[in-house]
Amino acid sequence: MEEMRKIRVGVVGCGGIANQKHLPAMKHVGKFELVAVCDLIEERAQKAKEEFGTPDTRVYADYQELLKEDVELVYVLTPNNAHAPVSIAALEAGKHVICEKPMAKTYAEAKAMLEAAKRSHRILTIGYQNRYRADSRYLKRACENGELGEIYYAKAHAVRRRAVPTWGVFLDAEKQGGGPLIDIGTHALDLTLWMMDNYEPEMVMGSVYRKLADQKETGNAWGDWDPEIFTVEDSAFGFIRMKNGATIVLESSWALNTTDVKEARTTLCGTLAGADMEKGLRINRVKYGRQCIEEPDLKSGGVDFFEGSSEDPADIEQMVLYNAVVNGGELVVKPEQALTVTRILEAIYESGRTGKPVYFD
Repeated sequence: MEEMRKIRVGVVGCGGIANQKHLPAMKHVGKFELVAVCDLIEERAQKAKEEFGTPDTRVYADYQELLKEDVELVYVLTPNNAHAPVSIAALEAGKHVICEKPMAKTYAEAKAMLEAAKRSHRILTIGYQNRYRADSRYLKRACENGELGEIYYAKAHAVRRRAVPTWGVFLDAEKQGGGPLIDIGTHALDLTLWMMDNYEPEMVMGSVYRKLADQKETGNAWGDWDPEIFTVEDSAFGFIRMKNGATIVLESSWALNTTDVKEARTTLCGTLAGADMEKGLRINRVKYGRQCIEEPDLKSGGVDFFEGSSEDPADIEQMVLYNAVVNGGELVVKPEQALTVTRILEAIYESGRTGKPVYFD
């Protein structure tokens, strides 16, 4: 049957996000055939083949060679500066694309990706897997059903106390385009905009800091970072006003002297109720004239996206993608939404540099 067929895929970039998220989920779901893998470091691609592929999986160091393969879907799991060129080349080669977050290093690059998807009539989606968490899915349904009323104030949280990634190219401004704002702030902002279903920013103010990056004996979760290669910010904060008057405050940091840490979380305040993800999902409202807090049990029940699917967000992400490619199903993460996230992040960086607000058309 058509719905049981496997999708032939190619993977460009065989680093941490490939090995920790996408490749294991593809293998677990069992609906994907790993035709080819590519990495600038060919040994990494070879390792991915051995762990997740078959003897027939081809290994490349040049993504242009991979794109000549008979694959339907390409995973772009590279550093941020390669998201746009690889995704655009794959779309123009007639392949569907899932690109890791953020959509691109810059708004202009992300816009070019969207235009390429439209020209090629191919699927383009971005790896914002936090939308598939049980708490996120429950809260989204509450928002869609109008339970919170008009959401006019929100906070997007992506704060670590001392958890700077010291591997890969996370600290490289040229390859990544930024630090915690573009790395983890992007998840929190995506989650918040999605809950609000509001993608029309009017103005952004931002503050961007590199305050702790030169310190020694850092107490960092993954060992001391090297200040010499730490060329990105360690914290960034944004104030976003939407065209309908709603306000969003975004906080992002890899290293902040605070115990109030939370990552990929959102706080929403509406006219009928509010919600937060402080200690599990909590919805606060007034009921029968009394203030109350509802805490749904997310460990039991619930409706899966697909029959037999697990509760793992990475698995659900793969199933949504499979359904879109094979059955024409609707994407959960639309490229137009991811484009707005990138546009706002870029505006926060720009405002941080200039000290001035950034206004949108």
